[in-house]
Formats: sequence, C-alpha cells, structure tokens
Amino acid sequence: MKIQKALISRFDRLLSGGLLTAGIMGAIAIASGSAQATTPRFATFNASLNRNGEGQLITDLSTPDNVQAKTVAEIIQRVNPDVLLINEFDYVEGGTAAQLFQNNYLSVSQNGASPTEYQYRYVAPSNTGIPSGFDLDNNGTVGGPNDAYGFGFFPGQYGMALYSKYPILEESIRTFQTFLWKDMPGALLPDNPATPEPNDWYSEAELEVVRLSSKSHWDVPINVNGEIVHALLSHPTPPVFDGPEDRNGRRNFDEIRFWADYITPGEGDYIYDDQRTFGGLSADSSFVIMGDQNSDPFDGDSLPGAIQQLLDNPLVNTSVTPTSEGGPEQAILQGGANLTHKSNPAFDTADFADGTPGNLRVDYVLPSQDLEIVDAAVFWPKSSDPLFPLVGTFPFPSSDHRLVWADVKVADDSVSVPEPSATLGIFSLSILGIIGNSRRRRKPIV
Repeated sequence: MKIQKALISRFDRLLSGGLLTAGIMGAIAIASGSAQATTPRFATFNASLNRNGEGQLITDLSTPDNVQAKTVAEIIQRVNPDVLLINEFDYVEGGTAAQLFQNNYLSVSQNGASPTEYQYRYVAPSNTGIPSGFDLDNNGTVGGPNDAYGFGFFPGQYGMALYSKYPILEESIRTFQTFLWKDMPGALLPDNPATPEPNDWYSEAELEVVRLSSKSHWDVPINVNGEIVHALLSHPTPPVFDGPEDRNGRRNFDEIRFWADYITPGEGDYIYDDQRTFGGLSADSSFVIMGDQNSDPFDGDSLPGAIQQLLDNPLVNTSVTPTSEGGPEQAILQGGANLTHKSNPAFDTADFADGTPGNLRVDYVLPSQDLEIVDAAVFWPKSSDPLFPLVGTFPFPSSDHRLVWADVKVADDSVSVPEPSATLGIFSLSILGIIGNSRRRRKPIV
C-alpha cells in the first residue's frame, strides 16, 4: 500500500506538471507485480589493521599518512564494495577507529583511486583479550592472551568492523559474543589426552564461562532498497597454536558450524543471542555469510569438513567461486607446500608461509540461494599488474590476506510495480505510466 501511494503521488505530480500526455501515457504498458533488481557488492577483507598495543590503532589512523592503512584503503577503493567486513580491526568503543579510517583514508583518494564513502558503520565488542579468570590453556598460570575468552593481548584486539552504503538496521542486530561453547549440542569440546575421561580439557567451572566465538558472531540486517539482507559476520580462531587436544581446531569447526545451524530451519533452535533471545534465522531470510573462516576445503590444518559445513549447505549459493590470477602465479613462484595442495590456487585468499601451510582459501563471501551471484573475484593481481604492489609479497604492504568480493542480485522492492487494485481504479490501466528510478552506476575497478 505504501508503494502504491508513492507511485500515485508521483503520477499526480507528473500529470499536473504536464510531463505526461495522454498519447505518451497510452503507449506505456503497465508491468504487473514485477521488481527490478539491485546488484550490491559484498566483500570481506582481513586487512591486518590490528595493532600490538591498546590505543595504537587510534594513533595510526588519527593522521592520513600511515602507509599500511593507505594501502588497505586503496585496495578497498579499487574494488569499491557496497558492504564491507574488515577482520582484524581492533575494537574501539564508540566506533572511533572505524570513523577515523573512513575520514582519513577511505574518504581520501589513494593514488588516484576514487574515494569510497560509507554512510553506515557497525562495530561491537570482541571476546579477544578479555580475561576469563581461568587457566584455559592448562599451562599452570592464569593470565595472558591464551587465557582470554579469545586470543588477544588486550580487549578488542583482532576485532571486526562493518562498513555499508546501505542502511544498517541496528535495532534488529543480533550478536552472539557470550554464547557458551558447551551449549552447542554435540560440541567438539577438547579432550585432555592425559586422562581417561572424554572432552575434559576444560573443568566444569571453566565450561560455565568458555565462549564459542573467539571474536563474536554478528547477524546484521541491511536494507538494500527495501529488501533485507542479513550479513552474517565472524572470524573463527585459526586451527593451530595449540597441542594434541586441538582445542583451536575444534573451536574453529564449531564456530563455522554455528552459521550452518543458524541458517538451517530447525537446527538453530538452541542458539541464543546476547539478549537471551533463542532461535536461528527465519527460513525466508536472505543472507550473506562473510569473514575469514580460517579453513580451506582441502588443505591446511582445520578439521576435515569444517568449511564444508557451509559450502555443502543446500541453502548456500556456491555457484560461483571467487578467483584471481595472482594466486596461481604466486603458488608456483613460492613453491613449498603450494605444490602439493589439492585446492585450486586460483581460489586462494591468503599468502601464508611457503613451508607450511602454504597459501590457502580461508576468506569467504557466501550468499543465500535466493541471491544470484553475478560476479565474484579475489583481489590478487599478477606481479606484472600495476596494482600488484598493493598486495606484494612478504613482508606484505597491506595484509597476508586478500580482499574477496561477490556481486549479488537483490530484488528491489522500492521500485516494484503493484498489482492493479481499486486504489488505481481512477486511472485507466492502459494509460498509467510509471517512471522508474535510474539504476545506480557502479564504478569499475581501475
């Protein structure tokens, strides 16, 4: 009804202004209930904008001359995503760091690239660096990054930041920072190999505080021209840096499983958010899962089948896999573990140590099945490309990860044409003209 009234109002203005003649109106056929589509670009980028000390990121972003931040910003400007998740962006209360990065870097042309403006941003606390008060790594002492809820030297290190050109529905955001690992049915809780009891790495007291998310899981609804798309955002722990109990590998598996359960009707009923509201995503919801999942389908150290929980989920659209030309080139040049990998190096998104684990596909943009993937890529130019210095080789000028993006087709409810109704009965359907909104132009990658 709101759309119909808006169209009638527009028609009245055009008619009263003499912009439509009866002849022109009669030549325009009415479309019945159809909807145009918008094609937003969703992207994820582990930009390594984490710092070693609390407050250091604020210092670095307070001026427009931090070399790494400038390089990261130029990559973003070259790709020009509409919705962007940045992993490893230290959390600062109030979003100060995210605002500084926008003002001093994204809004400033980097090497001739057009500035990228994001009107909407979202940040929230991360489990990283928050003391648990327990000896979670069982080394005999309490304190330090390994005993925090998520690995980190200070609260918020390695956090996340979301940037969007479309409105973020903040009142409908769900965060799952405090969801306890033990509350996931069939959780792969780590086992102490020195005892006969199963899954007993953590004591009963510790299980009452150990959280699943190493950073957090966010469900952020975004209004794309009247259609709601849920950005499902996370950054599971790397499945390494532990012992035979494999507590990080198991946590990584279950952090990925969280989204698989959340999007599958009936599987996410056990999930509760930080407001203690239970349940997963409604069955008719559109979504895009984004983030550094720290799991390659075939190579690396994650548990077998970890990322397949998403890639093989029938509700996830994997019809197009983002690729690059630089990934295969670097796999050959660097050699080492890359030469024995099973995964296609064109799918790689991270340039890791050549000996082990080699370059991997760990960063993902995974839309729901109702969102058609129009195009997708990994920003990893070949060494002969003028833009290659933005990614470079170790030590990296920007990050050891590459930005991954996908263009998806989203129905545009704001320009859909209503079915004929009594409301429009005062006009002859044969002469009703509708002037559509001009489609937004996308700036190409240059």
